[in-house]
Amino acid sequence: MTDDTIRRVLDAHGKLRVPASGLDADADLYAAGMSSHASVNVMLALEDAFEVEFPDELLTKQTFCTIAAISAAIGTLAAVPA
Repeated sequence: MTDDTIRRVLDAHGKLRVPASGLDADADLYAAGMSSHASVNVMLALEDAFEVEFPDELLTKQTFCTIAAISAAIGTLAAVPA
């Protein structure tokens, strides 16, 4: 379910050249067309979708470079008590 939500957010905000549903979890999202500006919109939409907040240490290009990396980051945030 996490990956499906991430893919929906990417389709809505990532400005990818291809649908996120067709991308491998390890595909480079920047190579697929996501810009730095779009990654900020993706981050904000992910925070809303998962009710989390990305801490400064996760605000890196690497965190948002693949669906797998985003999923791993969200997994760590969801495990942290508020």
